[in-house]
Amino acid sequence: MDNLSFEQLQQRVKDLEKHNRLLQKKLDRSEFNRVELENSYEIQSKLVNRVIQGLEKSRAEAETRSQELQEAFNNLQMIQTKLVESEKMSALGVLVAGIAHEINNPINFIHGNIDYAYIYVQNLIDLLHLYQKIYPEPDTQITSLLSKSELDFVIKDLFQLLNSIKTGSDRITNIVLGLRTFSRLDEAEYKQTNLHDGLDSTLMLLQHRLKTKGNFPPITVIKNYGNLPQIPCFAGQLNQVFMNILANAIDAIEERYSQQTPKENQNYPGCIIISTSIVDLQWAKIAIVDNGLGMPEQVRQKIFNPFFTTKPVGKGTGMGMAISYQIIIEKHRGRLDCFSKITEGTEFIIQIPLKQ
Repeated sequence: MDNLSFEQLQQRVKDLEKHNRLLQKKLDRSEFNRVELENSYEIQSKLVNRVIQGLEKSRAEAETRSQELQEAFNNLQMIQTKLVESEKMSALGVLVAGIAHEINNPINFIHGNIDYAYIYVQNLIDLLHLYQKIYPEPDTQITSLLSKSELDFVIKDLFQLLNSIKTGSDRITNIVLGLRTFSRLDEAEYKQTNLHDGLDSTLMLLQHRLKTKGNFPPITVIKNYGNLPQIPCFAGQLNQVFMNILANAIDAIEERYSQQTPKENQNYPGCIIISTSIVDLQWAKIAIVDNGLGMPEQVRQKIFNPFFTTKPVGKGTGMGMAISYQIIIEKHRGRLDCFSKITEGTEFIIQIPLKQ
Protein backbone atom coordinates (compact mmCIF):
# COMPACT_ATOMS: atom_id res chain seq x y z
CA MET A 1 0.00 0.00 0.00
CA ASP A 2 2.94 2.32 0.91
CA ASN A 3 4.54 1.67 -2.47
CA LEU A 4 1.52 3.09 -4.35
CA SER A 5 1.68 6.67 -5.35
CA PHE A 6 -1.07 9.17 -4.68
CA GLU A 7 -2.14 9.12 -8.30
CA GLN A 8 -2.40 5.35 -8.24
CA LEU A 9 -4.50 5.43 -5.08
CA GLN A 10 -6.72 8.06 -6.57
CA GLN A 11 -7.15 5.95 -9.69
CA ARG A 12 -7.93 2.89 -7.53
CA VAL A 13 -10.65 4.88 -5.72
CA LYS A 14 -12.15 5.93 -9.01
CA ASP A 15 -12.15 2.35 -10.23
CA LEU A 16 -13.86 1.21 -7.04
CA GLU A 17 -16.48 3.96 -7.35
CA LYS A 18 -17.14 2.96 -10.95
CA HIS A 19 -17.41 -0.68 -10.01
CA ASN A 20 -19.76 0.26 -7.16
CA ARG A 21 -21.95 2.22 -9.57
CA LEU A 22 -22.13 -0.79 -11.89
CA LEU A 23 -23.06 -3.04 -9.00
CA GLN A 24 -25.73 -0.55 -7.90
CA LYS A 25 -27.19 -0.51 -11.40
CA LYS A 26 -27.22 -4.30 -11.48
CA LEU A 27 -28.86 -4.32 -8.04
CA ASP A 28 -31.47 -1.82 -9.20
CA ARG A 29 -32.10 -3.87 -12.32
CA SER A 30 -32.41 -7.05 -10.25
CA GLU A 31 -34.92 -5.34 -7.91
CA PHE A 32 -36.93 -4.15 -10.92
CA ASN A 33 -36.91 -7.66 -12.35
CA ARG A 34 -37.94 -9.07 -8.97
CA VAL A 35 -40.89 -6.66 -8.77
CA GLU A 36 -41.82 -7.46 -12.35
CA LEU A 37 -41.67 -11.18 -11.60
CA GLU A 38 -43.74 -10.69 -8.46
CA ASN A 39 -46.36 -8.73 -10.37
CA SER A 40 -46.31 -11.29 -13.16
CA TYR A 41 -46.79 -14.11 -10.60
CA GLU A 42 -49.76 -12.31 -9.05
CA ILE A 43 -51.31 -11.80 -12.50
CA GLN A 44 -50.70 -15.42 -13.45
CA SER A 45 -52.13 -16.59 -10.10
CA LYS A 46 -55.23 -14.52 -10.66
CA LEU A 47 -55.56 -15.89 -14.19
CA VAL A 48 -55.08 -19.47 -12.96
CA ASN A 49 -57.65 -18.91 -10.21
CA ARG A 50 -60.09 -17.49 -12.74
CA VAL A 51 -59.50 -20.44 -15.04
CA ILE A 52 -59.99 -22.86 -12.13
CA GLN A 53 -63.17 -21.08 -11.05
CA GLY A 54 -64.42 -21.12 -14.63
CA LEU A 55 -63.67 -24.81 -14.94
CA GLU A 56 -65.41 -25.55 -11.64
CA LYS A 57 -68.43 -23.50 -12.71
CA SER A 58 -68.48 -25.29 -16.07
CA ARG A 59 -68.20 -28.66 -14.34
CA ALA A 60 -71.06 -27.79 -11.97
CA GLU A 61 -73.16 -26.55 -14.89
CA ALA A 62 -72.31 -29.70 -16.84
CA GLU A 63 -73.31 -31.87 -13.88
CA THR A 64 -76.56 -29.93 -13.45
CA ARG A 65 -77.26 -30.19 -17.16
CA SER A 66 -76.41 -33.89 -17.14
CA GLN A 67 -78.78 -34.42 -14.20
CA GLU A 68 -81.51 -32.45 -15.98
CA LEU A 69 -80.98 -34.49 -19.15
CA GLN A 70 -81.09 -37.73 -17.13
CA GLU A 71 -84.33 -36.64 -15.43
CA ALA A 72 -85.77 -35.64 -18.79
CA PHE A 73 -84.74 -39.00 -20.23
CA ASN A 74 -86.31 -40.84 -17.30
CA ASN A 75 -89.49 -38.78 -17.67
CA LEU A 76 -89.61 -39.53 -21.38
CA GLN A 77 -89.13 -43.23 -20.66
CA MET A 78 -91.88 -43.15 -18.04
CA ILE A 79 -94.24 -41.23 -20.32
CA GLN A 80 -93.49 -43.63 -23.17
CA THR A 81 -94.17 -46.64 -20.95
CA LYS A 82 -97.34 -45.01 -19.61
CA LEU A 83 -98.48 -44.44 -23.17
CA VAL A 84 -97.71 -48.05 -24.03
CA GLU A 85 -99.55 -49.30 -20.94
CA SER A 86 -102.47 -46.96 -21.61
CA GLU A 87 -102.53 -48.10 -25.23
CA LYS A 88 -102.47 -51.73 -24.10
CA MET A 89 -105.34 -51.12 -21.68
CA SER A 90 -107.23 -49.22 -24.36
CA ALA A 91 -106.63 -52.04 -26.84
CA LEU A 92 -107.69 -54.55 -24.20
CA GLY A 93 -110.83 -52.52 -23.56
CA VAL A 94 -111.64 -52.42 -27.28
CA LEU A 95 -110.95 -56.15 -27.61
CA VAL A 96 -113.03 -57.01 -24.54
CA ALA A 97 -115.87 -54.78 -25.68
CA GLY A 98 -115.75 -56.33 -29.15
CA ILE A 99 -115.81 -59.88 -27.77
CA ALA A 100 -118.65 -58.95 -25.43
CA HIS A 101 -120.62 -57.53 -28.34
CA GLU A 102 -120.02 -60.56 -30.55
CA ILE A 103 -121.03 -62.96 -27.77
CA ASN A 104 -123.97 -60.82 -26.71
CA ASN A 105 -125.97 -61.23 -29.92
CA PRO A 106 -126.10 -65.06 -30.09
CA ILE A 107 -126.48 -65.46 -26.32
CA ASN A 108 -129.42 -63.06 -26.34
CA PHE A 109 -131.00 -65.24 -29.03
CA ILE A 110 -130.41 -68.39 -26.95
CA HIS A 111 -131.44 -66.77 -23.69
CA GLY A 112 -134.59 -65.29 -25.20
CA ASN A 113 -135.73 -68.60 -26.75
CA ILE A 114 -135.20 -70.86 -23.74
CA ASP A 115 -138.53 -69.82 -22.18
CA TYR A 116 -140.32 -70.60 -25.45
CA ALA A 117 -138.55 -73.97 -25.57
CA TYR A 118 -139.90 -74.71 -22.07
CA ILE A 119 -143.44 -73.84 -23.21
CA TYR A 120 -143.24 -75.86 -26.45
CA VAL A 121 -141.81 -78.93 -24.70
CA GLN A 122 -144.46 -78.72 -21.98
CA ASN A 123 -147.20 -78.44 -24.62
CA LEU A 124 -145.88 -81.50 -26.46
CA ILE A 125 -145.72 -83.50 -23.22
CA ASP A 126 -149.26 -82.43 -22.28
CA LEU A 127 -150.42 -83.50 -25.73
CA LEU A 128 -148.66 -86.84 -25.35
CA HIS A 129 -150.26 -87.43 -21.97
CA LEU A 130 -153.66 -86.56 -23.43
CA TYR A 131 -153.14 -89.12 -26.19
CA GLN A 132 -152.21 -91.70 -23.57
CA LYS A 133 -155.35 -90.84 -21.60
CA ILE A 134 -157.74 -91.00 -24.57
CA TYR A 135 -156.03 -93.97 -26.25
CA PRO A 136 -154.75 -96.11 -23.37
CA GLU A 137 -154.13 -99.06 -25.71
CA PRO A 138 -152.15 -97.75 -28.69
CA ASP A 139 -150.92 -99.68 -31.68
CA THR A 140 -148.16 -102.25 -31.09
CA GLN A 141 -145.66 -100.17 -33.08
CA ILE A 142 -146.28 -97.18 -30.81
CA THR A 143 -146.01 -99.40 -27.73
CA SER A 144 -142.70 -100.81 -28.96
CA LEU A 145 -141.31 -97.33 -29.71
CA LEU A 146 -142.40 -96.02 -26.29
CA SER A 147 -140.67 -98.93 -24.63
CA LYS A 148 -137.41 -98.31 -26.49
CA SER A 149 -137.41 -94.52 -25.97
CA GLU A 150 -137.88 -94.71 -22.18
CA LEU A 151 -140.37 -91.85 -22.34
CA ASP A 152 -140.55 -91.16 -18.60
CA PHE A 153 -136.76 -90.77 -18.38
CA VAL A 154 -136.63 -88.59 -21.51
CA ILE A 155 -139.32 -86.26 -20.13
CA LYS A 156 -137.51 -85.91 -16.80
CA ASP A 157 -134.06 -85.50 -18.40
CA LEU A 158 -135.33 -83.06 -21.02
CA PHE A 159 -136.28 -80.51 -18.39
CA GLN A 160 -132.93 -81.01 -16.67
CA LEU A 161 -131.21 -80.32 -20.00
CA LEU A 162 -133.27 -77.17 -20.45
CA ASN A 163 -132.37 -76.08 -16.91
CA SER A 164 -128.67 -76.68 -17.67
CA ILE A 165 -128.94 -74.65 -20.88
CA LYS A 166 -130.63 -71.82 -18.99
CA THR A 167 -127.96 -71.93 -16.26
CA GLY A 168 -125.19 -71.81 -18.88
CA SER A 169 -126.95 -69.00 -20.69
CA ASP A 170 -127.26 -66.99 -17.48
CA ARG A 171 -123.58 -67.59 -16.79
CA ILE A 172 -122.52 -66.38 -20.25
CA THR A 173 -124.81 -63.37 -19.89
CA ASN A 174 -123.12 -62.47 -16.60
CA ILE A 175 -119.68 -62.92 -18.18
CA VAL A 176 -120.62 -60.62 -21.05
CA LEU A 177 -121.94 -58.07 -18.56
CA GLY A 178 -118.67 -58.34 -16.63
CA LEU A 179 -116.64 -57.84 -19.80
CA ARG A 180 -118.63 -54.75 -20.69
CA THR A 181 -118.32 -53.43 -17.14
CA PHE A 182 -114.55 -53.94 -17.16
CA SER A 183 -113.97 -52.30 -20.54
CA ARG A 184 -115.96 -49.19 -19.57
CA LEU A 185 -115.36 -47.70 -23.01
CA ASP A 186 -118.50 -45.65 -22.57
CA GLU A 187 -117.36 -44.45 -19.14
CA ALA A 188 -114.11 -42.62 -19.81
CA GLU A 189 -115.60 -39.57 -18.13
CA TYR A 190 -115.57 -38.79 -14.46
CA LYS A 191 -118.90 -40.11 -13.15
CA GLN A 192 -120.67 -41.88 -10.30
CA THR A 193 -119.67 -45.56 -10.26
CA ASN A 194 -120.32 -48.72 -8.25
CA LEU A 195 -116.84 -49.89 -7.19
CA HIS A 196 -118.10 -53.40 -6.40
CA ASP A 197 -119.05 -53.85 -10.07
CA GLY A 198 -115.49 -52.98 -11.07
CA LEU A 199 -114.00 -55.41 -8.54
CA ASP A 200 -116.37 -58.22 -9.61
CA SER A 201 -115.70 -57.71 -13.31
CA THR A 202 -111.94 -57.76 -12.69
CA LEU A 203 -112.22 -60.98 -10.68
CA MET A 204 -114.26 -62.48 -13.49
CA LEU A 205 -111.46 -61.78 -15.96
CA LEU A 206 -108.94 -63.35 -13.56
CA GLN A 207 -111.15 -66.37 -12.81
CA HIS A 208 -108.98 -68.72 -14.88
CA ARG A 209 -105.96 -67.87 -12.71
CA LEU A 210 -107.82 -68.64 -9.49
CA LYS A 211 -108.61 -72.24 -10.42
CA THR A 212 -106.60 -75.39 -9.69
CA LYS A 213 -103.45 -75.66 -11.84
CA GLY A 214 -101.36 -78.82 -11.62
CA ASN A 215 -100.18 -79.21 -8.02
CA PHE A 216 -101.40 -75.69 -7.18
CA PRO A 217 -104.71 -75.66 -5.28
CA PRO A 218 -107.35 -73.05 -6.15
CA ILE A 219 -107.06 -69.54 -4.74
CA THR A 220 -110.04 -68.53 -2.61
CA VAL A 221 -111.43 -64.99 -2.87
CA ILE A 222 -113.33 -63.70 0.16
CA LYS A 223 -115.46 -60.58 -0.38
CA ASN A 224 -116.22 -58.47 2.67
CA TYR A 225 -118.15 -55.77 0.84
CA GLY A 226 -119.51 -52.90 2.89
CA ASN A 227 -122.34 -50.55 2.01
CA LEU A 228 -120.61 -48.22 -0.45
CA PRO A 229 -122.47 -45.42 -2.22
CA GLN A 230 -121.84 -44.51 -5.84
CA ILE A 231 -118.33 -43.01 -6.00
CA PRO A 232 -117.26 -40.24 -8.43
CA CYS A 233 -114.27 -41.63 -10.36
CA PHE A 234 -112.79 -42.72 -13.68
CA ALA A 235 -114.19 -46.26 -13.66
CA GLY A 236 -111.98 -47.71 -16.40
CA GLN A 237 -108.80 -46.43 -14.76
CA LEU A 238 -109.82 -47.79 -11.35
CA ASN A 239 -110.44 -51.18 -12.97
CA GLN A 240 -106.86 -51.00 -14.23
CA VAL A 241 -105.66 -50.47 -10.64
CA PHE A 242 -107.77 -53.41 -9.39
CA MET A 243 -106.34 -55.58 -12.19
CA ASN A 244 -102.72 -54.68 -11.33
CA ILE A 245 -103.12 -55.31 -7.58
CA LEU A 246 -105.12 -58.55 -7.92
CA ALA A 247 -102.80 -59.93 -10.61
CA ASN A 248 -99.80 -59.18 -8.38
CA ALA A 249 -101.54 -60.91 -5.46
CA ILE A 250 -102.07 -64.03 -7.58
CA ASP A 251 -98.42 -63.90 -8.71
CA ALA A 252 -97.26 -63.72 -5.07
CA ILE A 253 -99.41 -66.71 -4.08
CA GLU A 254 -98.23 -68.75 -7.07
CA GLU A 255 -94.62 -67.91 -6.19
CA ARG A 256 -95.22 -69.23 -2.68
CA TYR A 257 -96.85 -72.35 -4.14
CA SER A 258 -93.76 -72.96 -6.27
CA GLN A 259 -91.51 -72.90 -3.18
CA GLN A 260 -93.64 -75.32 -1.13
CA THR A 261 -94.50 -79.00 -1.38
CA PRO A 262 -97.95 -80.05 -2.70
CA LYS A 263 -98.91 -81.10 0.83
CA GLU A 264 -97.90 -77.72 2.25
CA ASN A 265 -99.92 -76.01 -0.49
CA GLN A 266 -103.00 -78.09 0.34
CA ASN A 267 -102.61 -77.30 4.04
CA TYR A 268 -102.06 -73.58 3.40
CA PRO A 269 -103.98 -72.66 0.22
CA GLY A 270 -103.92 -69.22 -1.34
CA CYS A 271 -106.46 -66.65 -0.24
CA ILE A 272 -107.28 -63.08 -1.28
CA ILE A 273 -109.55 -60.99 0.94
CA ILE A 274 -111.24 -57.90 -0.52
CA SER A 275 -112.86 -55.56 2.00
CA THR A 276 -114.68 -52.30 1.34
CA SER A 277 -115.90 -49.72 3.83
CA ILE A 278 -116.45 -46.02 4.53
CA VAL A 279 -113.77 -44.21 6.56
CA ASP A 280 -114.51 -41.00 8.48
CA LEU A 281 -117.53 -40.33 6.25
CA GLN A 282 -115.04 -39.00 3.67
CA TRP A 283 -113.31 -41.95 2.05
CA ALA A 284 -114.27 -45.16 0.27
CA LYS A 285 -111.71 -47.74 1.37
CA ILE A 286 -110.79 -50.87 -0.61
CA ALA A 287 -108.36 -53.24 1.13
CA ILE A 288 -106.89 -56.17 -0.85
CA VAL A 289 -104.95 -58.70 1.26
CA ASP A 290 -103.14 -61.80 0.02
CA ASN A 291 -101.25 -64.57 1.82
CA GLY A 292 -98.44 -64.74 -0.74
CA LEU A 293 -94.72 -64.52 -0.10
CA GLY A 294 -94.75 -60.90 0.98
CA MET A 295 -91.97 -58.38 0.36
CA PRO A 296 -88.87 -57.30 2.30
CA GLU A 297 -88.92 -53.69 3.44
CA GLN A 298 -86.36 -52.51 0.84
CA VAL A 299 -88.61 -53.84 -1.93
CA ARG A 300 -91.81 -52.45 -0.40
CA GLN A 301 -90.30 -48.96 -0.29
CA LYS A 302 -89.66 -49.06 -4.06
CA ILE A 303 -92.92 -50.72 -5.13
CA PHE A 304 -94.38 -47.52 -6.62
CA ASN A 305 -91.14 -46.41 -8.35
CA PRO A 306 -91.29 -46.36 -12.17
CA PHE A 307 -89.54 -49.32 -13.85
CA PHE A 308 -88.98 -51.13 -10.54
CA THR A 309 -89.86 -54.83 -10.73
CA THR A 310 -88.81 -58.06 -9.06
CA LYS A 311 -90.23 -60.19 -11.86
CA PRO A 312 -88.05 -61.91 -14.49
CA VAL A 313 -87.35 -60.21 -17.81
CA GLY A 314 -90.39 -60.35 -20.04
CA LYS A 315 -92.89 -60.80 -17.21
CA GLY A 316 -93.17 -57.22 -15.99
CA THR A 317 -92.40 -53.65 -17.06
CA GLY A 318 -92.19 -52.22 -13.56
CA MET A 319 -94.85 -49.67 -14.46
CA GLY A 320 -98.05 -51.36 -13.25
CA MET A 321 -97.91 -50.07 -9.67
CA ALA A 322 -96.38 -46.72 -10.69
CA ILE A 323 -99.32 -46.10 -13.02
CA SER A 324 -101.74 -47.32 -10.35
CA TYR A 325 -100.21 -44.86 -7.89
CA GLN A 326 -100.60 -42.03 -10.39
CA ILE A 327 -104.23 -42.97 -11.09
CA ILE A 328 -105.15 -42.99 -7.37
CA ILE A 329 -103.06 -40.02 -6.21
CA GLU A 330 -103.14 -37.64 -9.17
CA LYS A 331 -106.33 -38.57 -11.00
CA HIS A 332 -108.54 -39.18 -7.94
CA ARG A 333 -106.69 -37.29 -5.18
CA GLY A 334 -106.84 -40.44 -3.12
CA ARG A 335 -104.40 -42.58 -1.16
CA LEU A 336 -102.62 -45.82 -2.00
CA ASP A 337 -100.62 -47.62 0.68
CA CYS A 338 -98.77 -50.92 0.74
CA PHE A 339 -98.03 -52.99 3.85
CA SER A 340 -96.06 -56.20 3.59
CA LYS A 341 -93.86 -58.60 5.52
CA ILE A 342 -91.82 -61.39 4.08
CA THR A 343 -93.65 -64.77 4.34
CA GLU A 344 -96.73 -63.01 5.79
CA GLY A 345 -98.36 -61.59 2.65
CA THR A 346 -99.20 -58.12 1.39
CA GLU A 347 -102.02 -55.61 1.85
CA PHE A 348 -102.87 -52.76 -0.49
CA ILE A 349 -105.23 -50.07 0.79
CA ILE A 350 -106.95 -47.77 -1.69
CA GLN A 351 -108.87 -44.74 -0.46
CA ILE A 352 -110.99 -42.64 -2.80
CA PRO A 353 -112.74 -39.42 -1.69
CA LEU A 354 -116.53 -39.75 -1.56
CA LYS A 355 -116.70 -36.21 -2.93
CA GLN A 356 -114.24 -34.18 -4.98
